[in-house]
Amino acid sequence: MEFAHQQMAADAHDRVAVRRADEAWLEERWADPGTRVLVVAGTRVRPVDGAVEWVSPAEAPEGLRVLLGEREGRAWFAVVAPAEGASVDAGWYPLRGLLPHLAGAAEGELSGAPLVFHALGLAEWLYATRFCPRCGGTLEVRKAGHELVCTSCGKSQFPRTDPAVIMIVAAGEPGAEDERCLLGRQAVWPEGRYSTLAGFCEPGETLEDAVRREVLEETGVVVGRVDYFGNQPWPLPASLMIGFVGRAETLEITVDEDEIEDARWFTRAEMKAEAEAGTLVLPGGVSISRSLVEHWFGGELPGQW
Repeated sequence: MEFAHQQMAADAHDRVAVRRADEAWLEERWADPGTRVLVVAGTRVRPVDGAVEWVSPAEAPEGLRVLLGEREGRAWFAVVAPAEGASVDAGWYPLRGLLPHLAGAAEGELSGAPLVFHALGLAEWLYATRFCPRCGGTLEVRKAGHELVCTSCGKSQFPRTDPAVIMIVAAGEPGAEDERCLLGRQAVWPEGRYSTLAGFCEPGETLEDAVRREVLEETGVVVGRVDYFGNQPWPLPASLMIGFVGRAETLEITVDEDEIEDARWFTRAEMKAEAEAGTLVLPGGVSISRSLVEHWFGGELPGQW
């Protein structure tokens, strides 16, 4: 069973990191009319006719050139231009708004999602990292957008990715009719929306212990065994979602009433019936959350956010 979150990471590009400081090579590839460029205004992209548009270097505006890599025998760049005028009303979207365009694209276009994730992840980092966090000095861009160096203290800064765990928690005999899984909802979500639990890994903590801590904090459920499922780049703005399947050792739920408003156990029959009725609305297919739910359920389910 292939999951949508795997499709979003399919056919990743060669990042050719060894070329990021090779100015002659960068100029040569930029001069090639076959090179493709994604125009990013601040941290936003404007889709055209429902798809992300890649232009030639000659069509790209002035801005910071960011090397993404090579794929299909050509080079791929992003140009990060000023954000002035790049509003949603003008058709410019941040990554979350672009996800439907990526998920709904034709297969060949869908496979370019890692390039978009790469470009907007770097754009978000460059937007947020304005001054040296050590001394407050001015930062210079190096290595085709992948390094910032302080002009005062010389400290280098690199793009960061925060590890976040996301988990489906199951209770009962695996595959049994009465096996159930745990889903939660936030108060700000529309009625009926439920999803897997998730949270960030803390310093000095293993990913498995982060799963156990987050579930306990949010729902009061104790988790024992934790098995790795898969991962998904999630640059919103700078996360790596790492999926797990946890086995519950307790069933009683006590929500924290802070991050989680409600949490419920669902059997497969309950999940199927409520999803078909529309009273249970699950995450969209682009998310690893959906993949975790359908992995536990054993097939596809109707409806999504």
